[in-house]
Amino acid sequence: MKLSGCNLPGIIVMAFVMLNSSSTSAITNFNVLNFGAIPTGGTDSTDSFLKAWNAACGTADSTFIYVPKGRYLVGPLAFKGQCKSSQIIIRIDGTIVAPLDYGVLGKSNNWFSFEDVSGVSIIGRGTFDAKGPSLWACKASNSNSCPSGATTLSFTNSNNIRINGLKSLNSQMFHIVINGCQNVHLKGVKIIAAGNSPNTDGIHVQLSRNVEILSTSIKTGDDCISIGPGTENLWIEQITCGPGHGISIGSLAKDLKEEGVQNVTVKKTVFSNTQNGLRIKSWARPSNGYVQGVRFIDSVMKNVQNPIMIDQNYCPNNENCPGQVSGIKINDIVYEDIRGTSSTPIAIKFDCNDKNLCTGIKLQNVNLTYLNKAAQSFCSNVVGKAINLVRPNSCL
Repeated sequence: MKLSGCNLPGIIVMAFVMLNSSSTSAITNFNVLNFGAIPTGGTDSTDSFLKAWNAACGTADSTFIYVPKGRYLVGPLAFKGQCKSSQIIIRIDGTIVAPLDYGVLGKSNNWFSFEDVSGVSIIGRGTFDAKGPSLWACKASNSNSCPSGATTLSFTNSNNIRINGLKSLNSQMFHIVINGCQNVHLKGVKIIAAGNSPNTDGIHVQLSRNVEILSTSIKTGDDCISIGPGTENLWIEQITCGPGHGISIGSLAKDLKEEGVQNVTVKKTVFSNTQNGLRIKSWARPSNGYVQGVRFIDSVMKNVQNPIMIDQNYCPNNENCPGQVSGIKINDIVYEDIRGTSSTPIAIKFDCNDKNLCTGIKLQNVNLTYLNKAAQSFCSNVVGKAINLVRPNSCL
């Protein structure tokens, strides 16, 4: 039986309570200083962090890895399961800094990569400083020698993951990626990058189930939260976004065979000076994918270019998609209690195609204005209804 969006937070919280209460009383502690880490920021501590992980992973008890205050120079790391310990808590109170040479991270896909792990919690008041501006500057110069860049925190094929209270600063690429995971709880995270930083998505979720993102502040140069194919039972609540490109489902339809997105709730969000607010985006390409069962509830828009947007005809620079239509089927999308200001005349834009209409679209209690006057709506190939107050006047 699939979980409904409205029940997800309680289920995830209960799961973590059960995880903590069922763990054994024995906890084995590992301090990275005891493995040779130097907290001055000038000596490479990569190997020390890996040794601490290997020791914790190889211990049958619940384990605790501690990174005390200080600055730690760390290069790319891969933390891999299958661990003997069913619960590993990593508490970071210090600042983890990337090497000054952006190529050290830039040539890797990830900075801190967790693969096939279970029961891992990363908590504390610490910071990951990826020193991204030098790589961004290289990309801005259009040099062909620039590496792609690394994601700061990546979780792949992992279960029962908790991330609480950390700061991710100036990631080279994505800040946090959740890929192929189940039962992920993220709360109280701060994500910071410049508004013009390229591809620095705050949090990206794909091929994952039962993910919860709460009470998080995101300032970045791309999507604050991006939601990819295969995402199911995702709950997002109390997010502040800006600068950035908003919260986006997509881009979808990159591939012909693609898993759908379903049971997504986005609630109590604030968007400030962002490119988009609540967006669903798919390439104008054939695909068997879909988006259904999405609830956008209680959002405030402050000078947002596209507060509400469905773009089923995404085809930048008219490359690899002219003359095609999106195969993504979009159905059962609700926008409720959305209010604030648009920085462009069209505050609501539903741009769908005549082969796969967007259906089951509902607007309820929407009040968006443009420069203290009436905004506009645009609808193409969309079927739905407006309930109660809807401004601008609905084109559904």
